[in-house]
Amino acid sequence: MSSARRVVIVDAYGPTKPLAEEFRAAGVELVRVQSSPVVPALYPGEVDLADYVDDILHDGDLAATVARCRAYEPVAVVVGSEPGVELADALGAELGLVSNGVALSAARRDKYAMIETIRQAGLTTMRQIRSDSSEELFEWHRSIGGRVVVKPLRSTGNDGVYFCDTPQESVVAYDKVVGAVNLFSERNAAVVAQEYLRGTEYSVNTVSRDGRRHVTDMWRTSRISVNGVIDFASQVHLMRRRGEVQDQLADYAGRVLDALEIQHGPAHLDIKITDSGPALVEVGPRLCGGRIPSFTKRLLGESQLDLTVDAYLNPERFHERIGGDYPIGRHFAIVPMISPVEGTLRGYRHLDRIRGLESFHEVIVFIKPGEKIVPTVDDMTPLLVLLEHDNEETVLRDAGTINYLDGEGFYELEPETAVE
Repeated sequence: MSSARRVVIVDAYGPTKPLAEEFRAAGVELVRVQSSPVVPALYPGEVDLADYVDDILHDGDLAATVARCRAYEPVAVVVGSEPGVELADALGAELGLVSNGVALSAARRDKYAMIETIRQAGLTTMRQIRSDSSEELFEWHRSIGGRVVVKPLRSTGNDGVYFCDTPQESVVAYDKVVGAVNLFSERNAAVVAQEYLRGTEYSVNTVSRDGRRHVTDMWRTSRISVNGVIDFASQVHLMRRRGEVQDQLADYAGRVLDALEIQHGPAHLDIKITDSGPALVEVGPRLCGGRIPSFTKRLLGESQLDLTVDAYLNPERFHERIGGDYPIGRHFAIVPMISPVEGTLRGYRHLDRIRGLESFHEVIVFIKPGEKIVPTVDDMTPLLVLLEHDNEETVLRDAGTINYLDGEGFYELEPETAVE
């Protein structure tokens, strides 16, 4: 057997490839473990198994999976994507490696248990209920009044998230969520309904080792109401590390991670700054999605990718790096295009105008001409525009211009064929 160090990555799918490449660049061999025979709908396409010396399918027998992993003498078990959180916790603990433990594994994935756990730690949270009864949900919403958010207990990317202003709307949302299959290819058995938080939403990305953590990047979102979604991210802006808001976010994020016993590895937190202070929307003990770590590494020279490798393979170097400001890069924004149309896409109008913007950097296309396009109601956007410039106002202006160009006139559809 090779003398190279080996790392187990649980639920490595296509988006995990940059993390696999970072570990391999550090001279590590990788073992892939898949936590379920079912590949989540969120991760279509083939996994590049050339990155891995073995591909282990977990069939529910923890002892058997532990034995297969132990044969490779791994030095770490790392989460590749969110469905693998609980199995990664269990494997790490059973193998005697650095692990967040299993006591709060469920709370790190279940959105209801997550909020209850941090509430018990004394942190600001929203009122909420876990329900498998539409009648119970109706009465709860009636009792608290106002707007609530109804969503699956486990999912991602705004999948199955509904903003409801009346108890009747909550019941309609409940009927849509319960029984549906979410993006993790799991059938929703219940919902969590939460008091709507008013305030600007931010994302905080961290990496931890031994309970000491480093903030790798922070992002501020601008939001619009579109396609029936009250809070849809229309712009996402990279923030500087220091500032009054940033200090609040970093402190609160650290307390959330402590409450959930996320002491090792990467984490992605969505937090709103409300009139009562920071309040958690949700946290995932894994890398931030949406290619953010790769964007951040290019802009700042480091990101969750290399910090995660150091946290597991070189903790001394990791500890030397934590606590400081991340490098000041150029102003950067991500602008998702938001389709209001449905049909077969012929093409995108105004792309030349977007490419001509002063801060234009790149356009990433997910839905190509000839493919089916539907109204955007979650993070499955048809394309992203990346903006980058030395001047912040230039980025803000161009982001606003893109939002102006977006809409029905941006999407050219193939004519419908008449049915005889």
